[in-house]
Amino acid sequence: MKLYFKVPPEADGMLLRGFLRRCSVSTDLSRAVKFRGSGFSADDAPILANRRVEAGQVISFELPPEGEGVAPQHDIPVDVVYEDAFALVVEKPPHLAVHPTLNYPLDTLANGYAAWALRQGRSPVFRPVNRIDKDTSGLVLAAQNGYAAPLLAQRVEKLYYAVAEGELPLGPGVIDAPIGRQEESIIGRCVTPDGKPSRTEYTILKAENGLSLAACVPVTGRTHQIRVHFASIGHPLAGDDLYGGSRARIGRQALHCAKQTFWVPRCEPMPDGIRIEVPVDETTLRPVTVESPLPEDMAALFD
Repeated sequence: MKLYFKVPPEADGMLLRGFLRRCSVSTDLSRAVKFRGSGFSADDAPILANRRVEAGQVISFELPPEGEGVAPQHDIPVDVVYEDAFALVVEKPPHLAVHPTLNYPLDTLANGYAAWALRQGRSPVFRPVNRIDKDTSGLVLAAQNGYAAPLLAQRVEKLYYAVAEGELPLGPGVIDAPIGRQEESIIGRCVTPDGKPSRTEYTILKAENGLSLAACVPVTGRTHQIRVHFASIGHPLAGDDLYGGSRARIGRQALHCAKQTFWVPRCEPMPDGIRIEVPVDETTLRPVTVESPLPEDMAALFD
């Protein structure tokens, strides 16, 4: 796919490398276009990064070839709930890891995505912008290509549904406590004075059957943040036995990524790619919100 950027009057005379920064083209992508791709063009003529651009010129480049990605697995279904030229949002079920690890190279969302993408005639490389735990369900945002990945990662707002043990007062609340690693544990986290600043804002929507349904906004993005924060106030998530929750009523931590808002550039389709409005900043980015309902296993915990 080819990307096109028209030079606006205020960018007249800029060096190409500076103009590319205004277009949110990362340094890594610029190098890949130069060394692994076909280079940059101005009105279809080759141009180097140290040359100046002119107002009205159209700067373009082909996205460079990508690697093979992870091993495809056709038996892992992929539920795509949103897609555009930059972003793709997948609904992840519980009990499925997002990405392979050294010791577990198969049976992940990335493996399923690779198979799905190959069936579509696309690159199998999976670029999750956010990753949720294996037993957490809900929305996973991924970038469609190397241009979109750093752009999407700059700003994502998320909302989770969580079911905490105990009946908390209805209404809003905040947990503001630093989170760090548990001693002698690779996975576990805890609230500790030596941890990184962490803030979770929540609203208790329902409290019954000895449980509380919370809508949570992790203002910071620490590992296991919602799970650790609720455990720290004596209300671990139902099913979260790593942090003191019981699996008597649900066989996984009751946590679901229910809403994501992210920002993508305004653009228009071209015969062989897309033309992106310049500059690529808060004046031209548009918000996209994707939502997912409370899953059945969590809803079943309430009347």
